[in-house]
Amino acid sequence: MPRSDVLDSLPVRSAVPALREALEEHGAAVLCAPPGTGKTTLVPLVLAGLAGDGPARRVVVAEPRRIAARAAARRMAWLLGEEPGGSVGYTVRGERAVGPHTRVEVVTTGVLLQRLQRDQELPGVDVVVLDECHERHLDADTVAAFLLDVRAALRPELRLVAASATTDAQGWSELLGGVPVVEATGVSHPVEVVWAPPARPVRPPHGMRVDPALLAHVASVVRRALAERSGDVLCFLPGVGEIARVAGQLGDVDVLQVHGRAPAAVQDAVLSPGRRRRVVLATSVAESSLTVPGVRVVVDCGLAREPRVDHARGLSALTTVRASRAAGRQRAGRAGREAPGAVYRCWAEAEDGRLPRFPAPEIRVADLTAFALQAACWGDPDASGLALLDAPPAGAMAAARSVLAAVEAVDAAGRATDRGARMARMGLHPRLARALLDAAPAVGAGRAAEVVALLSEEPPREYGDDLAAAWRLARRGGDAYAARWRAEAGRLRTAVRDLAGTAGAAGPGSAAEPPAGAVRGDDGTVGLVVALAFPERVARAQGGSYLMASGTRAEPGEGTGLRGAEWLAVAVADRPLNAAHARVRLGAALDEETALAAAAALHTEGEEVRWAGGDVVARRVERLGAVELAARPLPGPAPVLVREALLEGVRQEGFGLLRRWGDARALRQRLAFLRLHLGDPWPDVSDEALLARAEDWLEPELGRARRRADLERIDAVQALTRLLPWASGEAARFEELAPERIGVPSGSRVRIDYADPERPVLAVKLQEMFGLQESPAVAGVPVLVHLLSPAGRPAAVTADLASFWRDGYRAVRAELRGRYPRHPWPEDPAGAEPTRHTNARLRR
Repeated sequence: MPRSDVLDSLPVRSAVPALREALEEHGAAVLCAPPGTGKTTLVPLVLAGLAGDGPARRVVVAEPRRIAARAAARRMAWLLGEEPGGSVGYTVRGERAVGPHTRVEVVTTGVLLQRLQRDQELPGVDVVVLDECHERHLDADTVAAFLLDVRAALRPELRLVAASATTDAQGWSELLGGVPVVEATGVSHPVEVVWAPPARPVRPPHGMRVDPALLAHVASVVRRALAERSGDVLCFLPGVGEIARVAGQLGDVDVLQVHGRAPAAVQDAVLSPGRRRRVVLATSVAESSLTVPGVRVVVDCGLAREPRVDHARGLSALTTVRASRAAGRQRAGRAGREAPGAVYRCWAEAEDGRLPRFPAPEIRVADLTAFALQAACWGDPDASGLALLDAPPAGAMAAARSVLAAVEAVDAAGRATDRGARMARMGLHPRLARALLDAAPAVGAGRAAEVVALLSEEPPREYGDDLAAAWRLARRGGDAYAARWRAEAGRLRTAVRDLAGTAGAAGPGSAAEPPAGAVRGDDGTVGLVVALAFPERVARAQGGSYLMASGTRAEPGEGTGLRGAEWLAVAVADRPLNAAHARVRLGAALDEETALAAAAALHTEGEEVRWAGGDVVARRVERLGAVELAARPLPGPAPVLVREALLEGVRQEGFGLLRRWGDARALRQRLAFLRLHLGDPWPDVSDEALLARAEDWLEPELGRARRRADLERIDAVQALTRLLPWASGEAARFEELAPERIGVPSGSRVRIDYADPERPVLAVKLQEMFGLQESPAVAGVPVLVHLLSPAGRPAAVTADLASFWRDGYRAVRAELRGRYPRHPWPEDPAGAEPTRHTNARLRR
């Protein structure tokens, strides 16, 4: 029996006429409705004709998370007085409750993405509602782009609603073609904000690490909230580990833990009213889509988890970040869904304005390999034709296409291969799909599926970091993770066998052909599967740590069974704060034969000539990526390789390797002066330019050199003179324009210092400049004259001798003539005879 009283009381009902009108006229709309108004539950029922007037339609609602999809379906079924699987059903990975009369089906965005790839027309579907689109999950953005393509090319009658509590409504409106924005007002109960920062500073999050001092503070704030307020407490924390730590500090309190890995029974308990007062510890899954009944207080730690990828090191993982202000509003709103409430924010009010406005869209920060494969299968390999709020970063897409090419999921033009299409249909990251397809012939579909299921959802921390040991624990385990693992393994086993029935498990063009006889036991199976998924993370023990094929060093944790293995396949690694190497969080031991087979694309053998240990080293080297397998001396290396090694030596150790570089430094300074003030044809003699033009000034000596000693015989002065502009004839004026020495009134020829190319310096004894009115110049640039005392110490600095004789000389004369009475100090230096001699010499 439908609960009409509840349906009629939902505030979003007032926006339904405008939404219907927008869909009739434009075929799409943006729906903005505050939390608790019924946008997730009432709107799909109305659009399906199950709540009020309207034609019967089939509606698909896409939610970003499995827990939200199940909860929304159960809530809608309850409103209709039914159980899920009747008029309302749901489908998430590994679980389906849909019947022949289902008119509203709630799915995850990942499930909808798979359906679109199988059949772009979505036959039988009349309306798609993209819920919580503000969260900007990559699958949701991709689904929206694909649906817009479908509406434009195949099914203009397909209706599309982008729904959210807080979003960039105008941006979504423009993306959907300038469609109307329909806003619903809700009954918003006041939420008091209590600022509750830690008494002492805590360390900022780094990677997955959160300062234990902050977690202890959060637990104390929860206890404070329990003492000061009534109702249930909902506490937001970034991840499962933090939830467990805070739960352990709360003592005798009913604690429920809500996260994506929580058992369905726990999720059901959270979404049902409790008999006793409860503390619900939740990740961001509880920010939206879910109403936790009884909550009057929210405690917000202010942190969230977002995906990040380090393309340089080949590492991708979740990282802990400060939650955005939009997330903070969503979280606070949980306290006012049913009655007035309060939010305790575990940071200072002054920090709030510095938080990001919105969470970072996944497309900007995440690994795009799966997205790139979806785009390739859709027929748009570079995603340039997709309607996306944010374009994918070029570097991330290039890295993704490189991975896809390595596993033969795309061809040279970036188009999806048949193998790539099969991988996309498996609902796995392409790396894991490759591992499943290629390992199945060697170890069996069932065993390969079980290991891939371990990788698709990381085991709990208590399972340890050795995946082979974790596999054994999961097989005999009775916990929630083991149950989910068994279900996922069964799904994957069926998927790979279905594919085997049509095209063979590995299919044509398999990216690896590991010998079946070489893989024995659990350890061998796990090592093979992990190495196939992450070939660049195959690592060999070296110098107390492990060197991955990618070039990154990593270390297993203390006391782990992974230590001592010669080879590892690293599934998950991160970079701890201030650590020299990455840390292995999940991995498996393997043997060299399996490593070479799984990472065969990285196996190379060739000549290596490089500068090492202060000289040229020539070897023939066999490598697996950055891992050296074997090496032997290389006689008669190619001259071009030797030349590059010698230049690398110059880059590392400097031009001081050349003979007479000290003398050449002065020549280089003179050339730099002319370059600055006269430009071409005078050469650029910076380090970068000299290295770039090495063939112009170091040849032919460099071409004949084979080792360090040969470099040390090259005359640097003679070599640098080759850069002078001989062809234009300007080289003949070098001494005129930038003379090494110039004559002064005393008859001496004094060296000019060109160290500062802006203003050369002439350091000369003061008495030798008597009678000179204008400062000397080189290439039209007045030099800076350092007038020295008889002892050679600076007495004055001037660029205007006439002014110095007139205004500055008197003070210098008064100070120095008593100290140096044997030297002339005339009252009129401008008219005096210059000299380099003492008074006694002058009298003679």
